[in-house]
Amino acid sequence: MIHPTAVADSVLPDDAQIEAYAVIGPEVRFGKGVRIGPHAFVTGPAFIGDYVSIGPSAVIGTDPQDLKYDSERTELIIGSGTVIREFANINRGTAESGRTVIGSDCLIMAYVHIAHDCYIGDRVILANAVNMAGHVEIGCDVTVGGVVPIHQFVRIGDHAMIGGGYRVSKDVPPFVLAGGAPLGLLALNRIGLRRKGFSKERLDSLDRAFRYLFREDGTLTSKAQGLMEDRNTSDDVKQLAEFIISSSRGVIS
Repeated sequence: MIHPTAVADSVLPDDAQIEAYAVIGPEVRFGKGVRIGPHAFVTGPAFIGDYVSIGPSAVIGTDPQDLKYDSERTELIIGSGTVIREFANINRGTAESGRTVIGSDCLIMAYVHIAHDCYIGDRVILANAVNMAGHVEIGCDVTVGGVVPIHQFVRIGDHAMIGGGYRVSKDVPPFVLAGGAPLGLLALNRIGLRRKGFSKERLDSLDRAFRYLFREDGTLTSKAQGLMEDRNTSDDVKQLAEFIISSSRGVIS
């Protein structure tokens, strides 16, 4: 399953498929069933999980593009079932966190750049040409539209959806639909949440919280703190409120 023109200096599982002219460095560890496309370059230290697919000409596990990087030993971790399409570029971490992490069952489309020390949760979709600066954190079940630049240290909460072509310079709360220039909150991501199995009761609770936090008078942080102190607040709403309170860059509105 290894093409004769491929160069692989690491130990490969028996069921790996390595296509023509792929190059794999010596410090890459693989799970079972991995597929490396033609002309891809994979280096490390890195761990590539079970059934990960890396597309043609992708560049994975290279040094961070950070002037503070001083050849310290860092790593890249990619969870099982993730698909990385052609020409994507993913860097390892720096000494600040030591690693870049991508979760399981993600879809990283063509020309996506994931910089050093980023953390991406499970089941995330990054459409074509999303460009992430360093230290970005993306939760689980997030979708980011194409040609979106994301500023360093930005956080995007679980189940958020961001439209294509918009710049992300502040934190995006969980459960929301975001778009526009400058980026703002459009609505609760009801369709996406319904597809993920959220009940009507959960959706209605989040909808009330969304309208209270972002559409009524008062400071956002004080309203979020009030929700956290209310014993009747649901777990979903507490997650939303806690995200707002913990934001250091500020939250889009």
